[in-house]
Amino acid sequence: MSHLSERPESPVVGVPMPHESAALHVTGAALYTDDLVWRTKDVLHAYPVQVMKAHGRITALRTEPALAVPGVVRVLTGADVPGVNDAGMKHDEPLFPDEVMFHGHAVAWVLGETLEAARLGAAAVEVELEELPSLITLQDAMAADSYHGAQPLMETGDIDAGFADSAHVFTGEFQFAGQEHFYLETHAALAQIDENGQVFIQSSTQHPSETQEIVSHVLGVPAHEVTVQCLRMGGGFGGKEMQPHGFAAVAALGAKLTGRPVRFRLNRTQDLTMSGKRHGFHAKWKIGFDAEGRIQALDATLVADGGWSLDLSEPVLARALCHIDNTYWIPNARVAGRIAKTNTVSNTAFRGFGGPQGMLVIEDILGRCAPRLGLDPMELRERNFYRPGQGQTTPYGQPVTQAERIATVWQQVKDNAGLADRKREIAAFNAAHPHTKRALALTGIKFGISFNLTAFNQGGALVLIYKDGSVLINHGGTEMGQGLHTKMMQVAATTLGIPLHKVRLAPTRTDKVPNTSATAASSGADLNGGAIKNACEQLRERLLRVAAGQLGGNASDVRIVGGVARLLGSDKELAWDDLVRTAYFQRVQLSAAGFYRTEGLHWDAKSFRGSPFKYFAHGAAATEVEVDGFTGAYRIRRVDIVHDVGDSLSPLIDIGQVEGGFVQGAGWLTLEDLRWDAGDGPHRGRLLTQAASTYKLPSFSEMPEEFNVTLLENATEEGAVYGSKAVGEPPLMLAFSVREALRQAAAAFGPSGASVELASPATPEAVYWAIQAARQGDASHNGRARGGFTVDGHAANGQAAPGHAGNGQVTGGRDRAGAEALHGA
Repeated sequence: MSHLSERPESPVVGVPMPHESAALHVTGAALYTDDLVWRTKDVLHAYPVQVMKAHGRITALRTEPALAVPGVVRVLTGADVPGVNDAGMKHDEPLFPDEVMFHGHAVAWVLGETLEAARLGAAAVEVELEELPSLITLQDAMAADSYHGAQPLMETGDIDAGFADSAHVFTGEFQFAGQEHFYLETHAALAQIDENGQVFIQSSTQHPSETQEIVSHVLGVPAHEVTVQCLRMGGGFGGKEMQPHGFAAVAALGAKLTGRPVRFRLNRTQDLTMSGKRHGFHAKWKIGFDAEGRIQALDATLVADGGWSLDLSEPVLARALCHIDNTYWIPNARVAGRIAKTNTVSNTAFRGFGGPQGMLVIEDILGRCAPRLGLDPMELRERNFYRPGQGQTTPYGQPVTQAERIATVWQQVKDNAGLADRKREIAAFNAAHPHTKRALALTGIKFGISFNLTAFNQGGALVLIYKDGSVLINHGGTEMGQGLHTKMMQVAATTLGIPLHKVRLAPTRTDKVPNTSATAASSGADLNGGAIKNACEQLRERLLRVAAGQLGGNASDVRIVGGVARLLGSDKELAWDDLVRTAYFQRVQLSAAGFYRTEGLHWDAKSFRGSPFKYFAHGAAATEVEVDGFTGAYRIRRVDIVHDVGDSLSPLIDIGQVEGGFVQGAGWLTLEDLRWDAGDGPHRGRLLTQAASTYKLPSFSEMPEEFNVTLLENATEEGAVYGSKAVGEPPLMLAFSVREALRQAAAAFGPSGASVELASPATPEAVYWAIQAARQGDASHNGRARGGFTVDGHAANGQAAPGHAGNGQVTGGRDRAGAEALHGA
């Protein structure tokens, strides 16, 4: 076992315990960024001047009327920026734009003594605009050839030979929607200036170091003049990885110019209309199978809706390409990627970071093709799993080293959920109920852990031991409710060999741990846990030498367990507090900076080859649904999950992450339906779903009636801290089983073996249209299809469901002759 993964005697890691702030959360005592405003004197409030047009050039901006509003102190414009007028890392996101790029784009900010004064001041600002043509939908952008950013291409094997060897070839298109983060706490920042002109910013950010960097370049000052602290976030989910930086810069600029603290907080409508979402995607694909249903070749193009600026669209697209294989070996593949430029908010990171989009494509393909191949969807998936000992690599060239876990979690779910018996029960139920159908689907995941950009895979920590034996830890990760701080305290206590109550954790600050990476890519525990372990090991080694001197032995023979140092083979012992006090009087350093870098990574973005991930996290989920044939309404009857978190650092935290991730994924795939006004009227480009009243989120009523989560046992990950694995993002993709169960339930209303297309999100409306298509034996109509399509070499006509955009077409070939006829071979 590696040094990094080995656990000492009586470790605190692995012990189930509640979130370290749980009591504060449920009592309302937990402080968030905006709570600090009421503890701060003379605060000014910032309010945006939004332009409610999708695209246009500003021809005049008159701020004088705002200054006449009582309580307005200042209006911030581009002329006030002393440094770089840009809120991003790509220099394509002007903080104060002269061109409006989406409906609701902020062009100036008003500072007021009260929020109401600032709001009235913003309403008084006069903006004249020369309207320009706008592209709202992904289809608009693709038709106009509107793209930006990288154009990655991932290739492996020989796809021409793969298709030539295929007994069955199918082609199709699939478009699926984005997702709103809808964190409980909206974007917020509080900026203050001290007597030396240094800037201190409290920000709800997943990436304090990058917030510091952006504020620094906007103000035109070196980074050491800017300190960013993140106390905690009321949710982030990726939405606070890049997008808080510009908002914090607005507050910092206001504080710098007025000398007073400036508070920034978006209300819910502003947050929904001004901040980015998960990228929606369009996929066009062609896939070949051999006679046994094994994938021979895949040719696909993925187009991500990037919105108006690049933000993180390039790495999101790269991760989508890297995850299109999911758990399946694809020997011959060519997958291309593009980023569409639209006049909507700039889409950004969201839990899974492109991985869910890539994996959804292959799962949708298999769900659609299984009936055409005459195979049960579970069987088709199993036949295509990566296999251990075969030397199989991903399409980008990384060996799949734990392929056996794909089958292990899959089989455990089968056993735990009693799938064989339940499938027979479902068949009997469906035969007896013509207007209600049930279905059971099983899907798996393989998700790569690490940032695609190798440089980001590093973490830092600062650990302080005080003379009384108490310990304070600082690390570069941020807490957004996911339990990272809880795990880090357990890591510190385990490494030092002391009880958990001896350890306290300080808020994340850039002046304690510099140059940190975002708390993202599910890497928070790996990177920061490795750094804390490193710092604590330095301290422990120093203290072992002190203890050896006191106990009369060698340092290598001393163990610190439960807060007591003991000499092996002796009954001598020394309490932790006494040991620390002795070390102080011997002038032994009682603080240490820790560092960790993930080893074994390499990635060539140009050739799209390498091993960008330290390891893969695995999981499988079985979901049973019941669907009403009259309305398309459905309920999730039961979910069974087995998930691989290695040796859990904190089992209660991890189970909570699995449950939450699954439900959030189910929301994306079944409920959350972003809609924009794509008409040519005065509100073109306006987000229509800009409140909880029009954007449906998962709630208690959508929770599975029976929800069983099991963590994979005996699953040590040699390459990670105390044998654990990441848990933040991977569980979200377990929700594919919900969508596939809905597809199968809709198909059950039609003739046996029907292939059903299903829109995403699979809202009750979409499920209803899928049921209608199944009843009519129209395998290619799913409520979002329009125009003509070809199935098995026969022409047919599909009608669009009311109110739905087009979702492309599908063609299928059940044999080589049919396939060749369809493809003009």
